[in-house]
Amino acid sequence: MSAVVLNGKLVADQIHAETRERISLLSANGVVPGLVFVRVGEDPASRAYVEMKEKKAKELGISSRTIVLKNSTSERDLISLLATLNEDASVHGILVQAPLPRHICEQRVFASVDPSKDVDGFHPENMGKLLLGDACGFRPCTPAGIVELLVRCGVPIQGADVVILGRGNIVGKPLAAMLCQKSKEADATVTLVHSRSRGVPEHCRRADILVAAMGQAEFVRADMVRPGATVVDVGVNRVEDQSCPRGYRLVGDVCQEEVRTVAGAITPNPGGVGPMTIAMLMANTIKAAENSVASGRL
Repeated sequence: MSAVVLNGKLVADQIHAETRERISLLSANGVVPGLVFVRVGEDPASRAYVEMKEKKAKELGISSRTIVLKNSTSERDLISLLATLNEDASVHGILVQAPLPRHICEQRVFASVDPSKDVDGFHPENMGKLLLGDACGFRPCTPAGIVELLVRCGVPIQGADVVILGRGNIVGKPLAAMLCQKSKEADATVTLVHSRSRGVPEHCRRADILVAAMGQAEFVRADMVRPGATVVDVGVNRVEDQSCPRGYRLVGDVCQEEVRTVAGAITPNPGGVGPMTIAMLMANTIKAAENSVASGRL
């Protein structure tokens, strides 16, 4: 058996086409969606992620720019910058790229972004709305992209046994909250497995949908997957490999070569969850601009 590939790039392109239509409607009313990325320091991965996001924003017709701060920037100065962006009517979405330097508290920074501009979905208000099932808030982009990918690819979620490896605030917790909501696109039975869980392989083997988001290279092997299950590979890990020009290669949290022979469906890595994350960020930005128009803030 060879697993069906859940092509995140293809589905993301569908969402981008829908986003372009929404941007055209805004443009017809004289509104150009504005998105600002804030990056602190020169972490290579953060720089690459922001460049990809900004490139896609510009392709879609979103006015975007990146503000780069020194690694030594104080938390106070960063929060002051966010306060200025919060007051700028031309800015509809603000994304502070994580991780931040150790001397800066990410939670305080995320809480300093205006919830109506928090297109990353990490503000406590938006997280609270997520838990309450309030669709007015912004959902974190990666878990939102995972749900959208499953739905659009026709993977049954209602009543499914979902096991999520990883309880982080970026993927694990918000995804669990989304999938257990009372909704035709959710209604799953969700288990969060983490570093203190007992019997991890046993949990994995009973999953109809297995989501790997713990940041451990190729952790999920074929013997951990129930035949026919859907496997979502979220992780991005650097593995040393001298045969590669860069001296390393990027792999997910799933051993793709093994698991493809057992699973019924699987997200490729790359090309699975990553494009969906960007697609949902752009959709959130347009939603923020639409909300701004509806509220008369423009």
